[in-house]
Amino acid sequence: MHSIYRILIFFALFIAFTYQATAQTQDKEQSALYMEQAELIMSATQAVDDALDLMVIAANFDTTSMKANFEAGNMHLFTTGKARATKYFLRVYRQNPNYRFDLEYLIGQSYQYGLEFDKAIEFYDLYKARLQANPSYSGKDKIDVKRVDRKIYECNNGKEFVANPSNYSIVNLGREINSEFDDYAPVLAENEDELVFTSRRKEGNTNENVADDNKPFEDIFISTKIDGKWSKAKNISNVVNTPFNDSNLALSADGKTLFIYKDLNDGDIYFSKRQPDGTWATPEPLPGEVNSNYRETSVSLSKDGNTLYFASDRLGGLGGSDIYMATKNGVGEWTKIKNLGPNINSEFDEDSPFIDYDNTTLYFSSQGRKGMGGFDIFKSTLVNAKKNEWTEAENLGYPMNTPEDDIFYVGSKDGERGYYSSIRDDGMGYSDIYVITTPKGTPPADDKELLPLQYEVNVKDSETKEPIDAKVKLFRITDNMVSGFQTEGPGKYIFAVKSPETDEYNLSVESEGYAFQNFMVEIRGASEFERSASLVVLMKRLEVGMVSVLRNIYFDYGKATFQQSSYNELNKLESMLKENEGIRVEISGHTDNVSSADFNMRLSLQRANAVKEFLVSKGIDPRRVTTVGYGEERPIASNDDEEDGRELNRRVEFKVLDN
Repeated sequence: MHSIYRILIFFALFIAFTYQATAQTQDKEQSALYMEQAELIMSATQAVDDALDLMVIAANFDTTSMKANFEAGNMHLFTTGKARATKYFLRVYRQNPNYRFDLEYLIGQSYQYGLEFDKAIEFYDLYKARLQANPSYSGKDKIDVKRVDRKIYECNNGKEFVANPSNYSIVNLGREINSEFDDYAPVLAENEDELVFTSRRKEGNTNENVADDNKPFEDIFISTKIDGKWSKAKNISNVVNTPFNDSNLALSADGKTLFIYKDLNDGDIYFSKRQPDGTWATPEPLPGEVNSNYRETSVSLSKDGNTLYFASDRLGGLGGSDIYMATKNGVGEWTKIKNLGPNINSEFDEDSPFIDYDNTTLYFSSQGRKGMGGFDIFKSTLVNAKKNEWTEAENLGYPMNTPEDDIFYVGSKDGERGYYSSIRDDGMGYSDIYVITTPKGTPPADDKELLPLQYEVNVKDSETKEPIDAKVKLFRITDNMVSGFQTEGPGKYIFAVKSPETDEYNLSVESEGYAFQNFMVEIRGASEFERSASLVVLMKRLEVGMVSVLRNIYFDYGKATFQQSSYNELNKLESMLKENEGIRVEISGHTDNVSSADFNMRLSLQRANAVKEFLVSKGIDPRRVTTVGYGEERPIASNDDEEDGRELNRRVEFKVLDN
């Protein structure tokens, strides 16, 4: 299969570099050729990302091709860019609303992934009307009304959660831990000085080949905290890892037992013991009654080592996968299996339990309950151990939870931090690992009730001054704390800023056909009185010749390596290019006049190339991005001053060359 796959990729890339696909060029023959290659890839492999790139080109070569555009939308729903499916589904819908029976449902899904809940509900309602008008329809593309009602319920929950976000700071653990590939399932011991996680990175992988999805196989990696900083993660060992997929599940409180998932017997739990010399023993199956002929996917061990919580889809549960507990007997076997009951488990899937160090608080992920889509993270408290009674599970809210799958949460001993994996704006690749904290001092600890500032953002076209729909986010720079918002008409977004301090916030605005904006605003938040403030954001169309400064891309001193704070801007640039596939851009690097002119010229080009390499690694066609280094030749401020001069001159810009 791999040899067939390599031939298909070579042929597809040969075609991709032979023809130019732009939004303005319509060519049905080229569209059919690209679509054929995408379908060949999918028939031989599971490489959705690679097939998607070709299907998108096919859809843009022929925007009237309902098959190419439907498949481009459908493939997006299986990637990290699910919200981008809307554009392609709508192309089909505008031409033929009856192309697929479930088309309105799929459009609703893609809007839901993009947090556009009102639009999602609108299309879910349209699909329900279709069901009512066709009661005898029984095709494979029929979605049951119960499932649609669940989606509408999730959207209403999502509106509530986004308008009232939880007080979390969510920070990327950085390049020592995360890579350009998937990094997930973090686990830590009680002293929090080691981090074990699963990664699909190339560097350090035990298998130099790739899986059927054209990504490296899963391997388990480990990092150690030294002087408060995480060391560069390394492969845990080829004793624990095999040449194929290996994923960690949990680490005991003392750090001496690592639990592992193996895709054997439909999915079983193994464990490995740390040896006196620090190495890990060969993994063994978990003794006792936990492993079954069904799938066991996750596990958490109590601090005292006597109780095990795990997820399984065995018979007798309340839904698909349920969470159970097991007790260790006198010979070290796990027995006395108990389902945790209806306050934890639902008719949907539950997974990824984590029992806190207090041995009474359970965190887990569920596709049911009061969720906003996919898996959400919940918590429940044990109130009666003898009767196995738990409190009704509570959703931990937005922004920790999203319409995507939010899973693999573990907490720290002191309860002040949590770790999990997520796909976020400042991510370095696919899923990254983040640390979650509750910022101290917010809200204030006095006896006066403070009212949040109502911060109104109006997004308009810079030429016509007409309001435009956009994706708008506001978060505090010091700790990434998100402000909740509500949409009030086209282009009007009302944020509730609850912090009483005067702080710097990052405001990001994105809209298809326009250059994104990502800038800092200073806001004084909550007070004793009702207060409001407003801001108009004028968006520039992506027209030929338009230039925009990428002010939030930062490099290590004298180098072309990105600092962690750059990824929010880089991902917005990537998103803009994927939303507007017809544009070509020039990325230009600029420096101040410190160091020699030759050094500055080389460095500016290296930094521009680093931006291009990032974009290409995320699936952007390299022909769409040219690079140039201008060194110190084009300053936009005086080099006599650092803050208002040289700092402004050290920049990266993009210029639209073609659209």
